[in-house]
Amino acid sequence: MTQATGGTADCAVRVRGLRKRYGGKAAVDGIDLQVRRGEVFALLGPNGAGKTTTVEILEGYRSRDGGEVSVLGTDPARGGRAWRSRIGIVSQSESAPSELTVREMITHFSTYYPKARDPEEIIAAVGLQDQAASRLRRLSGGQRRRVDVALGLVGSPELLFLDEPTTGFDPQARRAFWDLVAGLAGDGMTIVLTTHYLDEAEALADRVAVLAAGRIAAIGTPGDLGGRATAAATVSWQAPDGPHAVLTQTPTCYVTELAASFGGEIPGLAVTRPSLEDRYLELITQNGALT
Repeated sequence: MTQATGGTADCAVRVRGLRKRYGGKAAVDGIDLQVRRGEVFALLGPNGAGKTTTVEILEGYRSRDGGEVSVLGTDPARGGRAWRSRIGIVSQSESAPSELTVREMITHFSTYYPKARDPEEIIAAVGLQDQAASRLRRLSGGQRRRVDVALGLVGSPELLFLDEPTTGFDPQARRAFWDLVAGLAGDGMTIVLTTHYLDEAEALADRVAVLAAGRIAAIGTPGDLGGRATAAATVSWQAPDGPHAVLTQTPTCYVTELAASFGGEIPGLAVTRPSLEDRYLELITQNGALT
């Protein structure tokens, strides 16, 4: 993950007061956010929170009802072909079965871009070397999902949108994909990621935003979201009379005192702070997105 700096010149995405309604329901209700160039930014939230609507507005595929949006210095509602060649998109839906082979599909799409990457390089990057000559209709759902990722990368985008990219991946494929994303970010690519996997957000994102009921509930690094870094820690251990646990704001001091009372090692010692999942669930519950 990168450590990008702030400031307007460093922003790949700027959003102010973004709104979108469907009938009488506000799907996006006044979102403000910035995505810095070169960072991985994750959007988290339950189904219906407004993640996909927000991303589709940023991609220029959905109109907005209000607010200001700038993506790579352009309003997506007016983005032309040159602007679109600078972004890559991996949407939620996987590729439809096709008579084309993996190699044919990726090679074909590479011709649409002025700075396309080598199709064979992309095939290897998403782990489809063994399926390169296979027709898409013969691939599993997870393999077709990897084709989608390849199509999003083949144009060498400055900004990559990944909407639930590892759905259908087995654990090994997910880890390989995480390595791929980390490598892209290390090369300076900006990535906007939506995911339901909190471990994925924690592994990949420089910052995360939690959406609940169309609004931003919190923005921060995975380590400090919702006050994780300064939250009280639970110190637990095993004593002769059974297990014990204490919630404390000063876990280091407490463990030092506890070690002295034991005269050395503390049996079964564990020190834990709230996980990203803990904070995520608290945030969406507090904001009416989970009951």
